[in-house]
Amino acid sequence: MPSPIRRRPHLAAGCALVALATSLTGPAWADPAPSYETLLQRLGQSPATLEADALLDAAEARVRQARVRPNPTAALEVENAFGSGPFEGYNNAETTLSLSQDLELWGRRGARVEAARADAGTASLRRDMAGIEAAGRLALVYAEAEAAERRADLAQEALSLTVADTRAALTLVEEGREPLLRGIQGESEAAAARAALDEAQAERDAAFARLRAVATAPVTSIDSGLLDRAPLAASDDGAAGTLTVRVAEADREAAERRIDVERLRSRPDVTASVGVRRYEAEDATAVTLGVSLPLPLFDRNRGNIEAAQAEFRAADARLLGARQEAQADRDAAMARLSASASRVAAADAGVAAAEEAYRLSRIGFEAGRISQLELRSSRAALISARNAAVDARLARVRAEIDLARLQGRAPFGTSQ
Repeated sequence: MPSPIRRRPHLAAGCALVALATSLTGPAWADPAPSYETLLQRLGQSPATLEADALLDAAEARVRQARVRPNPTAALEVENAFGSGPFEGYNNAETTLSLSQDLELWGRRGARVEAARADAGTASLRRDMAGIEAAGRLALVYAEAEAAERRADLAQEALSLTVADTRAALTLVEEGREPLLRGIQGESEAAAARAALDEAQAERDAAFARLRAVATAPVTSIDSGLLDRAPLAASDDGAAGTLTVRVAEADREAAERRIDVERLRSRPDVTASVGVRRYEAEDATAVTLGVSLPLPLFDRNRGNIEAAQAEFRAADARLLGARQEAQADRDAAMARLSASASRVAAADAGVAAAEEAYRLSRIGFEAGRISQLELRSSRAALISARNAAVDARLARVRAEIDLARLQGRAPFGTSQ
């Protein structure tokens, strides 16, 4: 008769294993995410891109406005009317209708237009940068969702392996070839694997929710992702042409143009006028001509000129910093991409070795040549190696995103 001490844990572990094995069959995922390229084409409707487009439209509208000449001023004056003595009533009145126009001398209009064009150029580059940053965020969200899905699949496979190993251990316990403690340990490991699966599935659902916000469609699986895609060949064409540096250069140019505008504002506004004057007493008319300009005795716009010069110095400093950071970031991104490729290769080799080690351990365990502790160690090594391979691929995607941003292109895509 079997010992009741043995039968009890066997029945308890068996019931738990049946429940665990039944839970391995998850829901049917039937909503694959759109491809990365498809979502990349929709980035024009993302909030960040729409904002950048609107700011560019505003800058271009200011260029058009800068080309417009100031409006003329019409004036009507009546003199010597409704007074006393000979000026009683309107008979001796003098009525003047005049039209005056700001001549915008000294090249003021041209400087204003050039400053607006420089601002529009900066807005155009910022629009391109917003599109590239949006593409980088999309690639990261897509890759993280794919990695979370793989980790959930690996956790489910780890649970299957743990359940299978625990069943084998219980068989050996029933045969008296392993102590009762091994069966209890196996059941505990299976419960821990189930908890790890629940956590991985929660992370996967959260990652899919973030991707669903980008895809604007139900997402429950990823058919074709980015983790296995090789990044583009890194080209070292220097950091001077990176988009960050180009934006800083455009900011510097715009600041320089604003200095010209402020300097020209210090010169007097010359206004010319022409009009017709009506003499009621003589029943005659005459033409009036005039030129007016303010005397620069108190306000010579020095404060605004100095402010514009200070802003130019700040923009020049930002450009210098952008060039230095771009070179350092570019070198670091290329190094990370190269290292990530080596890490992926090493991780794949580690997975192959761990799979073979686990296969041999399982054969040895069933033959009674190795202990359950050794089997558990090889299984843990296999699970760790597979997760490390996912982490290595995600790190490679992140390195490609960083380098693509510095090169002014979408990740895994072409230059903007």
